[in-house]
Amino acid sequence: MAAAGAIAVAGGTVAYAVNAWPRLENDTLDVRFAVRGPAASPPGVVVVGIDDRTFDPAPTGLGRPWPLPRRYDAAVIRRLRADGAKVIAFDVQFTEPTDPTDDNALYAAIRRAGNVVLATTEVSASGQTNVLGGEASLRSAHAVAAAANMPANAGGVIRSYPYRIIGLKSFAVATAQAAGRPIAPDRFPAGHALIDFPGGPGTVRTVSFGDVYRGRVDPRVFAGKVVVVGASAPTLQDLHWTSTTSTRPMSGPEIQADAIWTALRGNPLRPAPAWLGLLALVIAGLVAPLVALRWRVLFALLASVLVAALYLVAAQFAFQSGLVLSVSYPAAAWTLGLAGMVVASYTAAFSERNAFSRRLRESQVELVQRLAHAVESRDVETGEHTHRIGLLCRRLALEIGWSEAEAETLMYASVAHDIGKIGIPDRILLKPGPLEPEEWETMKTHTTIGGQLLTGSPNPLLQMAETIALSHHERWDGTGYPAGLAGDEIPLPGRICAIADVYDALLSNRPYKRAWQLDDVLAEIERSGGTQFDPALVAAFLRIAPRTEQELASAFTAGAGGLTPLPAAPAGGVRMPEPAEPPPGGGSARMPEPAEPPPDGDGVPIREPAEPAPAGASGRPSDRVPAVTAVE
Repeated sequence: MAAAGAIAVAGGTVAYAVNAWPRLENDTLDVRFAVRGPAASPPGVVVVGIDDRTFDPAPTGLGRPWPLPRRYDAAVIRRLRADGAKVIAFDVQFTEPTDPTDDNALYAAIRRAGNVVLATTEVSASGQTNVLGGEASLRSAHAVAAAANMPANAGGVIRSYPYRIIGLKSFAVATAQAAGRPIAPDRFPAGHALIDFPGGPGTVRTVSFGDVYRGRVDPRVFAGKVVVVGASAPTLQDLHWTSTTSTRPMSGPEIQADAIWTALRGNPLRPAPAWLGLLALVIAGLVAPLVALRWRVLFALLASVLVAALYLVAAQFAFQSGLVLSVSYPAAAWTLGLAGMVVASYTAAFSERNAFSRRLRESQVELVQRLAHAVESRDVETGEHTHRIGLLCRRLALEIGWSEAEAETLMYASVAHDIGKIGIPDRILLKPGPLEPEEWETMKTHTTIGGQLLTGSPNPLLQMAETIALSHHERWDGTGYPAGLAGDEIPLPGRICAIADVYDALLSNRPYKRAWQLDDVLAEIERSGGTQFDPALVAAFLRIAPRTEQELASAFTAGAGGLTPLPAAPAGGVRMPEPAEPPPGGGSARMPEPAEPPPDGDGVPIREPAEPAPAGASGRPSDRVPAVTAVE
């Protein structure tokens, strides 16, 4: 969780520091304008728009196309001065000479008004303009030139206005100064200030240029106010998108009027200090991970959503009070923190479930091993036999294309192949000689007893163990037990275990026989292919047997091998009978084969191979290593 929170905070901080997505942050500003809604028309500003009505035929309009002769502009300036306008801000550029009579009329009207700000978009590198013929003419006319440029953000949206452009004050700044409300440069972070739009298009009171010219507007509309004159007709293409335009753009003169109204009030919208933005970002990034350390994921999710909602409400209230908090960058940190919390929580839960499943599986395997060991402690072999069977089954399964997981399940399941022997009486199980027919029938029931012990489990491991217990004495030719299955009717795990069981039993000392040499065992396995064993599995087993036997020897010598051997029976417990002494003369004599199935119960021939293995301890695998070496 700590890492999730740290990543969230770091990611949000870096994005905030480099302003990674300004357009998205600006979009959140537009949303805040929309939530605030339109305000009343600004009382100190009026727009005189050169609209479509102005170009209508007389007497409605002027009946003149654009550009209008400058005598019309002069007449409107005289009318506004007479009506008591505080400042006349003309958002029309007068830089090129036209008809001298009209130009002189305009100059005279501006000089007489003494309160005119003239817009321009042409500024020299030294901050000089050519408005009204240059700086000397401007001074003589008591007028001021100002930069009307309005830089747009990404997406072509106008949201702010500059203090100056190439040394020339902006139109809004110069107008505010002319109105007696100068504004200091330090109110413009990075040289720009947000325009506090009172609403969408039409919020600022607007009258037609033609109506003003004809004297059809009440003088009180202009008295004591800043009047912005400019082109508002759509055909003149001075229309732009702003923070408060959604379906239709705003005219240039109204944008200038909003900027002037903002400047007159000292730029009320100011960005929050960087430390406050970082604090919000840190809280947003850490809330979900920190809550999740103590409470559940759902509660942490609800808590983080609540914190996010509260922050958005606070950001809106702050905006309406003039403080602009960052929203998108804390939101990014919040999202990263929430996602990290969910991922970390589910990763931890997944790890816990995996650990529990692993412990459960280990417990199941240990239970099977201990049950098998309980059987082995009564039989003539130690627990090593069951471990070797498991490893042999796994190796053969991998050879025929099983996955690692499937082969591992088989390895553990095969340990319980003879678990049913727990129900066989000691007088039969531990009998050192051949079994009587009725004893043999009792011995064969260990398959069904094992199946009954393991049946009904939903666990795949125990289900496979049940299959192996029931089928590992079935024969390929159908003469096996308990069900007399033949060929592919025998489950594949049972067919694999049958080969591994007989192979290991032949290499082991038993009360009724000595351990066979590896060559003799492999020959017997090969001979039994197609009768006792699946011939395809026999072929696969013969490919791996020599190196597998050496691997088993090395593994058990080193105390490894995949399965964890359980402790041997305690001292004083059941002892394995010593093998019978070989007949005099050294030993190629064989025990006669009985007419009934082998009394071993593992399908192991009780006859001895041509050259019996030297008598020795029953411990494995050290007493078999020489045989393996000889084969190789």
